[in-house]
Amino acid sequence: MSGRGGPDPYDDAYGESSGSGDGRDGPGRGGEPDLPSHPAGPPRIPPQRPAAEDSGHWPGALDGGIPAPRPPTADETPTAKRTPERGPERDSERGPEPDSEPATDSEPEPESAPEPRPDPAAPGAEPEPAALGPEPEANLEPEPEPERPASAPPYTPPSPYAPPAAALAAPTPSAPLPLPHNLLRSLLGAWALTACSQEETAAVEAHLNHCPSCAEEALRLRDAVGLLHTEHSLDLDPMLRSRVLAGCLGRRPARIPMPGWAGAYDAEAARLDALLRDMGEAEWRAPVRLKWFDGRRLTSRDTTVAGVIGHLMVVDGIVATSLGLPDPLGADAPGSPQARTEAYWHHEPGAAYGSGPPGAVRELWREQGHALVRTVSFAGRGVAELDVPYGDFALPIRDAFLDRALECWVHAGDIAEAIDYPYEPPASTHLKAMIDLCARLLPGTLAERRRAGLASPPRRLVEAGTPGRTLHLQVEGTGGGDWYIPLDSPAAMAAPEEAVATIALDQEAFYLLASGHVPPQEAAAGLSGDTEAIRDVLFAAASLSRL
Repeated sequence: MSGRGGPDPYDDAYGESSGSGDGRDGPGRGGEPDLPSHPAGPPRIPPQRPAAEDSGHWPGALDGGIPAPRPPTADETPTAKRTPERGPERDSERGPEPDSEPATDSEPEPESAPEPRPDPAAPGAEPEPAALGPEPEANLEPEPEPERPASAPPYTPPSPYAPPAAALAAPTPSAPLPLPHNLLRSLLGAWALTACSQEETAAVEAHLNHCPSCAEEALRLRDAVGLLHTEHSLDLDPMLRSRVLAGCLGRRPARIPMPGWAGAYDAEAARLDALLRDMGEAEWRAPVRLKWFDGRRLTSRDTTVAGVIGHLMVVDGIVATSLGLPDPLGADAPGSPQARTEAYWHHEPGAAYGSGPPGAVRELWREQGHALVRTVSFAGRGVAELDVPYGDFALPIRDAFLDRALECWVHAGDIAEAIDYPYEPPASTHLKAMIDLCARLLPGTLAERRRAGLASPPRRLVEAGTPGRTLHLQVEGTGGGDWYIPLDSPAAMAAPEEAVATIALDQEAFYLLASGHVPPQEAAAGLSGDTEAIRDVLFAAASLSRL
């Protein structure tokens, strides 16, 4: 039984329905010729359809869902819906049609029939899944088709038995091309230093498993890398040069040795040059503030790293002129260090403010320094007592070299502070020689301040070479020591038993005081004895500084 009244569905499947034009698909529709009837016989059950058909091609399928209705086109109306016409060959595959609602027009509205379902009682048929509930009405309506003329051939929908399209295969990543042997061999050094990328490392290590020559070279390079040590500081050991020279001279003495009093300048110029070697353009133009004590107060001047090296070069030119070497400022250059520096900055404003090629002045300064050391080495012993005029005073050339060494140390500290880089004090032997020079210059500086009315008058006049009032200067540290300063006359002899005051400070405090970086009244010193003598000596020590 069909489960409802009306014609048997099997008659409808074989085209035996009446041709009364009831609006159903198939033969008997009004206006179309009758098709030849099929021979009568027992009803047949449609064959079982493959599982691909149950993917949503007919209403009620639960696997693939029900397709959503397509909105009507411009030439379609909601009240007049037509179903796609089927040919005779498709009538046999139609299942029973659902109950149709009474038509409201003179011609009943055609309604598409659902696809036939397999009979659950038939052998081999799969059980029908349980209904999940009524589907929405909007999803049960057939999809409207556009109208076409009556003379057009019957529309044949695509077969539901068509096999589904094959899925596109996922793209397979292409394997990387093997690198050539020469390229892999050139990467062995970077591989040994672990500087290759991850892909290059994998390629090199895979190549080493098959190439004995490259594997042997890689082992040698890796052993060589193990011998390398990273330097923790750019500053070399201050005694390294002395040890190297001592070892060399022990095997073969120098034909022309360098004077001992020139060693401090040579070492400090080399240390400053090492600080400048790795500077970039921005560091050469870093602002530097030069400080000194002009006899009454602290004074400062702003310049750059390049301007500081230019200042050192033109002041070294005073020593160069005394040795017969060319003056960097020419023949008519001023005599005092400050006047020479101002003239250089005035005629070379780019050097003072860091414009021009970065580091160009460094080469000129180092070449001049090498020429100074080379000249005094060839000159012999008599050159040590040659006077070097500094404008208002003069120094023997051996003391002028110590003065230039102290100047290198002071301005190297200014540069290191400007670029935020640590800088160690000189070697103890060189530092002690520089402090000794300052202590020997204190009596003359104190006399100059008395003549200018900046120091107290002498308490007791003595003959030259006789003991007089004395101040005990004690400097603590590896380069320190004890010095005795005559107070009443530079020609008087200093004697420990005549000491009336004591000043004790460490080498760092003495460096800040003698370089004019702190005012005398703020120097970190231990004081005892005659306060007037202590004040005069502290101010005289600060007055040793200059631009």
